[in-house]
Amino acid sequence: MSAIELKNVNFSYDGKTKILENMDFAAEYGEVTLLSGHSGEGKSTLMYIVSGIIPNVNYGELSGEVLVGGESIKGKKMGDICRKVGVVLQNADEQIIQKIVEDEIAFGCENLAFPPEKIQKQIEIVCNLMKLDKNWKCRTLSGGQKQRLITASTLAMGQKIIILDEPLANLDKDGAAMLMSTLRSLAKAGYCIIVIEHRLDMVLPFVDTVWHIGNKTVRKVENRQEYLVQQTAKIEDGCHIYAAQSPIFALKNVKFSVKDREILKDITLEIPKGGRTVFLGENGCGKTTLLRLIARLYKPTGGNIVQYIDEKFKQKPKGSKAWYKKVGVVYQNPDYQLFMPTVRQEISFGAKSEEYAAEIAGLFGVKHLWERHPQSLSEGQKRRVSIAAVAACEPEVLLLDEPTVGQDYDGLCALVEILNKLHMRSGNTMITITHDVRCAEALCDRAYLIADGIVAKRGGKELVREYFTS
Repeated sequence: MSAIELKNVNFSYDGKTKILENMDFAAEYGEVTLLSGHSGEGKSTLMYIVSGIIPNVNYGELSGEVLVGGESIKGKKMGDICRKVGVVLQNADEQIIQKIVEDEIAFGCENLAFPPEKIQKQIEIVCNLMKLDKNWKCRTLSGGQKQRLITASTLAMGQKIIILDEPLANLDKDGAAMLMSTLRSLAKAGYCIIVIEHRLDMVLPFVDTVWHIGNKTVRKVENRQEYLVQQTAKIEDGCHIYAAQSPIFALKNVKFSVKDREILKDITLEIPKGGRTVFLGENGCGKTTLLRLIARLYKPTGGNIVQYIDEKFKQKPKGSKAWYKKVGVVYQNPDYQLFMPTVRQEISFGAKSEEYAAEIAGLFGVKHLWERHPQSLSEGQKRRVSIAAVAACEPEVLLLDEPTVGQDYDGLCALVEILNKLHMRSGNTMITITHDVRCAEALCDRAYLIADGIVAKRGGKELVREYFTS
């Protein structure tokens, strides 16, 4: 008996455009199944169907047979399906509702009426598995730590079928390997694990079966090595050799603490004007905090940051409207900055003209989504729209926090090429945080490795290579 089986499944959100058509799919107990493919092709939709989110929460036209644990889920309530199927969503912030890690993990267990002693035992087990402190505050966690938390919360509930949507999205290489190793162990213990993921180099060594989704259906991948080569080749850098210039930012002995938690201890570095700088480091090391300090979204608790963009900003410690015309920030979570009712209005908001906004949308491959609501898009599409909206403002400095998350390989190649093309055209200064080995070198002239609150190493592309191969 398959854990999950879809037979001749069709689905449309609007009753007109089919997302899935005549699709057959199966996943077994005792296996890790990978579902890969292009952004916006229906991977998350398939997960919503299996978990009962469709049609109980998200509506649309669904036909065909969906079996979970050998039983049809037609007409079943989500609560009944959730006792069999655990889901880790793509966007961690949409799934976290409690203030403390311990309470967040306990929440799902309480909904399943676990006795208190079992809940405490589950909290200890999954915190140990995911390297979490049960007393941490959820809002202070890094993107990768939040990803580990929502995974821990799902594992604690003990369902035998677990679906994870882009679980490696914000994880560093060690965190990704740790998670995949844990999932592999669960599969050996009889669980059915389904992973929806683009970072194939990280997941393929741990999976049993690979399915590719595209053109409204799925197919089983027989030649995994060939598929890996197609989807993971390192992206070449299309930019000219960078001639070092004077700094646009100089950080000296910068510190940042939240109450008694010291995040950055002593950061001293320079960001070269017109260059592409990459920040490397493990989840929770302070990379996003550092980016936000440079952007003036946070204020240092020690040391100072000198900017050489414009004299008029030197005496102002906070950002202003004029400042953010010069310094564009792309957040790790695109939901934080998508606020207009259509993609057209989103990208046009800060652009010099409607024509230029349309040009940028075409460049980023989102022009066909022009009249769609940004929040109706897939995570990969949201990411491209959020970057396009900031790029349309033509900032002198572009700060990118995990810009390639949710991108399939073709989309990743295109995005890196676009960012580098805009960089060469405008001469902007780019600062990027990324955990993606496929594109890190292609976005880098200078690199800094952050560890234990300090700059542990500095260098160029060779440091990126060393970090990802060590």
